[in-house]
Amino acid sequence: MLKARDVYLKTMKFVWLKLALGSAIFLFALLTMFLFWWLGSLGGGNGIVMALTIWLILVCAVYGIVQRYVGYMIKAGHVAMVTTAVTTGTLPENQFEAAKSMVKERFLTSNVYFVVDRLVSGAVSQLQKGLQKVEDLLGKIPGVSFLVSFAQVFVHIALNYIDECCLGYTFLHREQSAFKSAADGVVIYFQNWKTLLKNAAVTTLIVMGVSLLAWLLPFLIFAGIFALLHIHWIFAFVLALMVAAVIKSAFVDSYMMVKMMVSYMQVAPTTEITFDLYDKLCKLSGKFKSLFDKGQQEQQQYGR
Repeated sequence: MLKARDVYLKTMKFVWLKLALGSAIFLFALLTMFLFWWLGSLGGGNGIVMALTIWLILVCAVYGIVQRYVGYMIKAGHVAMVTTAVTTGTLPENQFEAAKSMVKERFLTSNVYFVVDRLVSGAVSQLQKGLQKVEDLLGKIPGVSFLVSFAQVFVHIALNYIDECCLGYTFLHREQSAFKSAADGVVIYFQNWKTLLKNAAVTTLIVMGVSLLAWLLPFLIFAGIFALLHIHWIFAFVLALMVAAVIKSAFVDSYMMVKMMVSYMQVAPTTEITFDLYDKLCKLSGKFKSLFDKGQQEQQQYGR
């Protein structure tokens, strides 16, 4: 099996694509900020506040729409190629076309992928909040006590990548519903807490450090420029956050995703699912129950 570093480098095309998308959004935000600043200045101090409030709402809306219809598809394609690289040791020559074909075949439409991804993310978020309950109800599962002992910040960062692992699992089991495979993927993840999060410990600390640095340097640069232009430092803070988000999404998140997926794909094939865990996780998370129920319904409907 390829190492995480090798898989990351072999799928760098998707990293650059994420960087291009994030940079385009940042450039839009930067240009429109100065435009709204100028328009607001025509109405005085209150005009500037109102104009920049509208600007912030506009940027958030554009970011959400672009991520919904473009960002998620790039992520899905990246997950497909990482899964291929980890499980076969090779990648197709045209990764973009192969990824597009795999995602379309597995999810049929972007809406199906979006629903699966949101349900997985929602389930993980709910289960994270119920960690103490998980320890009480699932005390026999190896690794739960180990996980609960970790700082919540670490846990939050590490668990952000569960959905990619579970979506990768759906590409391994095309014979069944994507919802069913995703639910299986969540169960497999929660049966391997200790191994997966132990492997992610050092990487997660690096993520925290790099993310802070990716914000601090742009903030100092923007703060210096805006001071000369007599623009309030809060805008330097916001733009620096955007730059950090672009860098983190393209490089840091991609590497962390690959790292977690490689660890996940190593344990998934040999994990024997504890079937009573489905019922226990359904009780802890309404999102997981919805994911599981949709999988069961499709299995019955299509007989697969």
